[in-house]
Order: sequence, then C-alpha cells, then structure tokens
Amino acid sequence: MHLPKNLPRLACLLGFFGIFIGIFLFTLYDTQVVHGKEYLAQSIQTITTTQTIEAARGVITDRNGLPMVSNRSTYQLTFKSSAVSGDESDICDAILRILQLCQAQDVTWTDNLPITKTFPYSYQIENLTSTQRNRFLTFLQSIGAIPTTWTSDNLTNNFLLEQWLPAADLLDLMADTFSIPHSYSVIEQRNVAGIYYELELRNLMNITSYVMADDISLEMITLLNDGDFHGASVSATTTREYQTPYAAHLLGTVGEIYAEDYAVLKELGYAMDDQKGESGVELAFEEYLRGIDGRSVITTNAEGKVTSELYSVEPQPGNTVELTIDLKLQQAVETALGNTMDAMIEKDGETTRGAGAAVVAVGSGEVLALASYPTFDLSTYRQDYTTLLETDGDPLVNRATQGTYAPGSTFKPITAIAALEENIITPSSKLYCNGVFNYPNADFYFKCWISPGAHGSISVTEALRVSCNDFFCELGYRLGITTMNSYASAFGLGQPTGIEIGERSGVLAGPDYSESVGATWYGGNTVQAAVGQSDTLATPIQLANYIATLAGGGDHYDATLLKAVKSYDNTELVASGAQEPSLVMGLDEDNVSAVLEGMYNLTQTSLKTYFSNCIVSAGAKTGTAQVTDQTTNNGVFVCFAPYEDPEIAVAIVIEKGGSGSALASTAVEILNAYFTEDEIGTLIIGENQLLQ
Repeated sequence: MHLPKNLPRLACLLGFFGIFIGIFLFTLYDTQVVHGKEYLAQSIQTITTTQTIEAARGVITDRNGLPMVSNRSTYQLTFKSSAVSGDESDICDAILRILQLCQAQDVTWTDNLPITKTFPYSYQIENLTSTQRNRFLTFLQSIGAIPTTWTSDNLTNNFLLEQWLPAADLLDLMADTFSIPHSYSVIEQRNVAGIYYELELRNLMNITSYVMADDISLEMITLLNDGDFHGASVSATTTREYQTPYAAHLLGTVGEIYAEDYAVLKELGYAMDDQKGESGVELAFEEYLRGIDGRSVITTNAEGKVTSELYSVEPQPGNTVELTIDLKLQQAVETALGNTMDAMIEKDGETTRGAGAAVVAVGSGEVLALASYPTFDLSTYRQDYTTLLETDGDPLVNRATQGTYAPGSTFKPITAIAALEENIITPSSKLYCNGVFNYPNADFYFKCWISPGAHGSISVTEALRVSCNDFFCELGYRLGITTMNSYASAFGLGQPTGIEIGERSGVLAGPDYSESVGATWYGGNTVQAAVGQSDTLATPIQLANYIATLAGGGDHYDATLLKAVKSYDNTELVASGAQEPSLVMGLDEDNVSAVLEGMYNLTQTSLKTYFSNCIVSAGAKTGTAQVTDQTTNNGVFVCFAPYEDPEIAVAIVIEKGGSGSALASTAVEILNAYFTEDEIGTLIIGENQLLQ
C-alpha cells in the first residue's frame, strides 16, 4: 500500500494546528481561571469611575408638621477634565463646546473668576466674599501671578492688583499656563479661562470635577446625552424650596463652604461644591439636616459617555427637623407686627425704624414665633442681597435675637420679685411716692412719670399697675446693684438664652460693665437700672423668656427652636428638644402672685381699651426706653396669658415706637391668634401681600 505523497505535510499542519489550539487553551485558562480575578479587577479599574450621588437635605417643618423648607429635584451639569482624552487643547475644545451649548440654552454656568466677562477687562475684587478672596489669592500664587508673601488684605480693591498685574495680563498668563489656544476669540478665551479657574481651585484641593451649572432643563440634558460633549455628565440633585414667605430670619440660608473651613469639613465628607447651612436653623441643625451621600460605580466608553452602572450605594436623605415654631402663629405675629409698623411709618414717615417680637411657651422654653421687621423673602435672597443691604431698616438683621434695647419699665417686675424674695418688702407693704425720688446723701433725684403729682402710699402690686418710678427707685436703692443683677441674671438677662441661632447676650448695668467701657459707676445708676434704664440692654427673645420664667413661677428654661428630629421616613426619633429647667429659683408663690396680679390689673385699667378685645385674660407691662434726647423713644411691651394659668409669654419692641402702650393692640392680636384658630384666619394675609 502506498501512502499519499502529501501526508507529511498534512501531519505537519495538524501538528502546528494542535500546538496553536493548545497555546490558545492554555492562555484562555490562564486568563480566565488562574488570573481571572486579577484581570477583572484591572479591567474594572480601567473602564470605571466612582461618582458621588448627592443626598437630599432634610426637610424643616413647624411643630404641627407643616413644611417650611423642603427640596425640589433638579439636575446639575458637572465637568471632569480627566474624562477628556488628549492634551490640553482637547480639554479646551471640550470646555468651549459645553460653553457654547450653555449660551445657546441660556444656561448660566459657575464662573467666579473676578474679571469682567467683556473687553476691556478689569478686576471685580470688591464684589468678592472673604472666602472667594482667599480662593483667588491661592490661585494667583499657584500660577506665580503674585508673590507668596501677599495676603488677602492685598486683594481688598481693584486698584492695588491692577497696578501689579492688569486683568488683561492675568488672562494672557492663564492662557499660557493652561494652553488656551490663541485662535479663540478674546471672549472665548475669557470664558474658558473662567472654567480653568474653577478647575484649578478644585485641583489644588485634589478635587477633579466641579459643578458647572445647576438646575438645568430636560432639553439641555437631552442635548448633552445625544451630543459629543466630552467630560460632561449630568447628575440628579436637589435645591432648597421655601414653602412659606415667613420666618426668613430664623430659617436661614445654605451656601458655599468657606475656604478657611474646608480643611476641617473635608474630613467630615464635604466636597468643595457642597452646600452647607450658613445661618439660622439651616446652620444650627446642620448635623441633622445633612444627608449621607451615596456612591455609584459607572462604566464609560472611550468618549467618556456612561454605558452602564455596575454598583451603587443609595444616598440617605437628611433628617426631618421639626421646629417648635407654630407656622400659623408665626404668620399672625409677622402680620400684626408689619401692620403696626406700616401704620407708624405712614403717620410719621420714619422708614429707618425696625421691630422684633418673640412668643415663648411657659414651662418649656419652646419658641412659638420669632419675628423681625422689616423682613425679606428667602426664595429671592441671593438675587435681592445687594438691594437688601441698601434698604432702610436693615432687613437682614434679626432684631428678635440680635437687637438689644433698654427694657424700660418692663424690667420693674424683676426689681419687684427681687425685693419680695429678699424680704425688703412684703406683698402688703406700702411705700410712699411724692413724685420725686431723692438719692440719700447725694445731689441726685429721679422724677416719677406722674410728677408733678404723686402716687401716694402704694403696695408693690399697685406700683406695678401704675408703673411708679419712685417705688422702684427705692427698691433698687435698698437692693443694691449686685443683688438686683443676680435676679436679673437668673431670669436670663445679660446672658445667652440658649436659642440655637445667632443671638446677642445683652447687657446688665453695673460696675463691671461700666469699667469695661471706661465709665464710672455711681449710686444713682443703680436706681436707674431698677427701672430698666442706665446701661441695661435686652433682646426681645430674652424679654419673652424672662416673662415666661416669671409666669411659670421661677422655673427658667433655655429658649429652644427644636421640637424633635425624625428620620427622613419618619420611622425613628433621632433627637428630642424636650428639656428640664436650667434653673429652678423656688420663688414664693405669694410673691409671684403679687407681681402677676399687678400686671393683670394693668390690662384691666390703663390698657382696658385694648385688652377688652382680648379673648383671654392676660397680664402685661409697658416700657418706654429712651435712646437720645433727639430720638423718639423705643416702645417695649411684654405680656403673658391666660392670667389664671399662663401658657405663653410675648415680648415686642418697636424702635422709635413711643410708649409701650402703643404696642398693646399688637400684643392682643398675637394673643388672639394663639388662643383661637378662627381668629388666625382673619389675621393672615396672602403670601404675595407681605410687605417687606
């Protein structure tokens, strides 16, 4: 038998094919089995990126669950230069394409480079916040534009920097530093330089992306997804939405992170572009309101487009913060205060006056309402900021917690209770008022408001009703400033109330304060302090909390805005604002009754015209606080209700408001709003009618 002549060739070919198959199978085994996990990890690392999913901020409600601040779902455009393949010119081209799309869609992008956007270029340093100025300083030093010895103080005005490095020259330096093509138009170069400025700021903090635009439209999203926009990505986010035009001062705002705080906040998980509470409740309860961001691992193609999501951790929204505020009462207080102010302004044309009011629950320290006038709208705060700074009456100042005023005669109940508790007088004791208090062994006298005339022989209850200066000057003289101030301090004057938002502590008149301001303390100052004059200053929230303490029999609670904190799904109580008294004075019931009765009698006599319309019994005290001889006195008013079993205390201060009795009708409106639901409806005006 003869074998085919081509058999050796066939055998050689089969052998070669066998070897090839063997090598292939070995390589496949080695790749998939031996090194499978290793290669898979390398593959994932190469084609995937990790993206942060922003958690929604917590909702803020009133004590009854009515929403005050919530969130609105939006989308933001983020740019990441590392997602653009190629060199610097490719990155510039990618930036320019995105900017052109933003311009076509009328989308405003984030560009904080303090140089005008049109030629001829100039600096805009005066418009920078301290944080923005510090960031600009860091940037300039990083590219060698200014000496490293410069501080932010060297960047306080345009002229100084313009002398060192004109704005146009800085743009040229940036074009060279970041390889911005000179073929671009001058406007295009400026716009791209603005983006590089934002990227470089983040790069200095090891952040590779930045939020280029917020709240973009669905049309914009479609164009981004369908177009060739390298480095661009769209992510879901939320923005604050205000459900009420009221309570602007206490709710506060969220804003950018300060440069000087970022080093610490970064360790807490904040990103440079994150929003953080910057004032009011938003700042005070930041730890509860801030959520926990999620993470997603996404795959992208060579052009940087997302192809799939491999893994994600769901973001956890912030907690729901339930305030002690009663939103309906808050509306009523702001409306009543605004109406009173408007009537006064219409009468005398004085537009620079302001006012503050506070309502505090007796026996808990819960703040039920906190109002300041003039006010503003949180929903347009950013747009209106410059105008608000220039508006008469300083609408951005929260007078309820930061306005300090002489309490006037509203201080007299403290003097009364101190004298009673120190056994200087009893509820039945009587002192004689002849119209003038002469300070013993000194050439000093203090006239009673009734002078010429006299109140005659009166008890402490009657002295409070008629607000006799002689009577309380005598008590102040006998008490001495040290003892009197110890009681005033126990009632919360001259120290923080504990309220969680920013406040001023006020002042207690005395030798210590006089020495601190380089003044001399005289004995005559003591009797002035006893009637609420001299150097004593208090905020409306302090006055309301002091009256709540008095009406509660001497149990002093810190003022608080926190009712409770609940998880975002309301399944867990995270924190409670309930508290015990911070001080129990143990006041004698008969002494307290004598003081409260005097305040009640005032509403039944001198203030009867106003309180005849009040649906509950109440006690009150007026105050007239002198500012200067040439200025109309401030009006101060405090009250509590019901007289038989006090539930709330109210304090109102109106700058240049004249006598405190002029505020009585405003107080009655507030009391009626609290004690009857039907009355609230007649007091609240529509949202678009709030005068600001």
